[in-house]
Amino acid sequence: MASSAHGLRIAALSLLATVSAAALATRAEAQATAAAPAAQTQEASDGADNPLVLDTITVIATRTDERLVDTLAGASVVTRADVELLQAGSVNALLRNVPGVTVQLSQDDPAQAINIRGLQDFGRVNVLVDGARQNYQTSGHGANGVFYLDPELIGSVDIVRGPVSNIYGSGAIGGVAAFTTRGIDDILAGDQRYGAEQKTGYGSNGSGFLSSTAGAVRIGTAADVFGQFVLRDKRAYQDGDGNRVDRTGSDLAAGLFKFNLRPGEGHKISGTALYQDYDFENGSSTEFRSHVTTGTYTLGYTFARPDIPWLDLSVKGYYTTTRNEQRIVSPSATYRAFNADVGSPRTFDIGTWGVDIHNTARFATGPVDHALTVGLDGVWDDVTVTDYAGGFGSAFTPGGKRSLFGAFIQDELRYNDWLRVIGALRFDSYELEGEGFSSSGDRVSPRITVGVTPLKGIELYASYAEGYRAPSITETLIDGTHPFPAFDILPNPNLKAETAHNIEGGVNIAYDDVLVAGDRLRGKINVFRNDVDDYIGIVDVGSPQLTPVVPGMPASVCRFSPRLCISLYDQQYRNISKVRLDGAEVEAAYDWGGGFVTLAASRTNGKNRTENLPLESAPPYTIGSTLGLRFFGDKLTVGARWTYTGAKKSGSTPSEDYHLVDLFASYKYNENVRADFAVQNVFDEQYTQYRHSAASPGLTAKGALTIRFASY
Repeated sequence: MASSAHGLRIAALSLLATVSAAALATRAEAQATAAAPAAQTQEASDGADNPLVLDTITVIATRTDERLVDTLAGASVVTRADVELLQAGSVNALLRNVPGVTVQLSQDDPAQAINIRGLQDFGRVNVLVDGARQNYQTSGHGANGVFYLDPELIGSVDIVRGPVSNIYGSGAIGGVAAFTTRGIDDILAGDQRYGAEQKTGYGSNGSGFLSSTAGAVRIGTAADVFGQFVLRDKRAYQDGDGNRVDRTGSDLAAGLFKFNLRPGEGHKISGTALYQDYDFENGSSTEFRSHVTTGTYTLGYTFARPDIPWLDLSVKGYYTTTRNEQRIVSPSATYRAFNADVGSPRTFDIGTWGVDIHNTARFATGPVDHALTVGLDGVWDDVTVTDYAGGFGSAFTPGGKRSLFGAFIQDELRYNDWLRVIGALRFDSYELEGEGFSSSGDRVSPRITVGVTPLKGIELYASYAEGYRAPSITETLIDGTHPFPAFDILPNPNLKAETAHNIEGGVNIAYDDVLVAGDRLRGKINVFRNDVDDYIGIVDVGSPQLTPVVPGMPASVCRFSPRLCISLYDQQYRNISKVRLDGAEVEAAYDWGGGFVTLAASRTNGKNRTENLPLESAPPYTIGSTLGLRFFGDKLTVGARWTYTGAKKSGSTPSEDYHLVDLFASYKYNENVRADFAVQNVFDEQYTQYRHSAASPGLTAKGALTIRFASY
């Protein structure tokens, strides 16, 4: 961990940047007033004036533009306003009130795993950052498939639940979580040419310092560039009972760069480079010092012009990498028995190359309008593991290569504003090799969705969709002995891919001027049942073997003193015949100008139907609401967020029910100066989220000052 001096350096740099930005903001405002009094003023880029996210335009469900409330699927959007207003310090906190979505994490590691409708791990949820897949995974006692992304880099999050969005790549039988990083529109508005933003924040209870410095330049209509640099310094926090939770701090330095080039009308070339550098300590019986670096690099070309409706083309290539370099800080007796000591290193490294090409042609056949989308995508994973720290890392997270290829066709039909039909087919294939094994497979997955508008403002829909997830490198090739107690985990090159069969129905609600003039009411309600065939899970195999209960004791002792031993099975990933997940979700919002209120609720039931057992990855039910009030011409927004999470008694980490209440306030002095405050877990609730490794933070107060300037 960095010392307290490191935190003071961050604070000093942040203060200097804030003071400088304040001076520039004052100067820029004066220049803008004198030189361009009639020019368009910059709207608050965080979208705080429009929290009705169900009106947000999204492409996540069909790759075509539509309002979120009009999507014929369970879909949600989280905006930049949520990051600012709630002072979210993690993806877990940011997505807390999104229906059907939970986030699993180990408190001693900033990595997080997204669970959608009870499915997660090994790519069951396709996590994208600026369109690039995040496929990092290491084996352990936590999630098997995580990603690193600081909330201060996030511009928005688009989520679709279920396999209805399989056009976004192979494997997404649970859904898609698409993160878009910040960009030029967060700094500049209208015809503003250049600007900068400095955000400085501090939080109690381990939240520490935050500094975000961003700048943007627009060169007419031909080009624009955006850059951001983030520093975050977290320390160990205390839970609701006042207990210090060790190894929950981390240091982050991150950089983001984006550009857009427009060489001609309709043409755009875009690029993204995102780099993050984390330092932290983690582990239980054996402690490691971890240094994680991540990179996401994209290059894309798009063409779209209103006078050429049959050509709306997107071509994107990307490369993502996550590298975790660990050294032992304090080895356990088990690790010492395998010649590991202080300073022994191990490294987990995954590189993913990807390509995504699709085109949408818009045309009409008589009274029916079509949006015909065809495309293909490919992903190539390369996992390399080196381990001089006992060998457990390379055994349980094996190296190997995997390639995924897919092609799809989708037609979205509209008839007389009351009928919509979406039909799609997707072909998937995969190849996997490593450790002397190989496997492959392919399948065609259909989708059909019908939406009907019987009354203005109400749309009913029903959908059937299938998805296909190839086995991962780890599930197929894992081969090693668990250190203590000792048992073998065996490879299985005969694994079959999972197939999901999802039936879903829902209603979309959109009304204006309901109670007062200008108000807006939006809602989405849906129910689903997702049957997964050949679900892959780890199970006991073979005959039980006696193993010593004391680390380092030879196995031969079990022949003479069986009371010093326990009986254990070997384990292996195998296809479980049937898994069913079903449930319901509600998301609604009402905005009357002077304030807003939202409601989100979800319940997911999961069962291993082969063995008639609960599915451990199915989360407890949740319900939450946010109330906000606006004052002084919308300059001041104050409010509260409430969440109730039910108890979950099944699984290896059962949890009790709990209530959480957060308070927030945001004040915009003018278009360039903004202050945000939040108090999280106001009542200092002691709670542990389901499948989390430790208790969550108690009462935490946060504040941030954001200063921006822009010039015409």
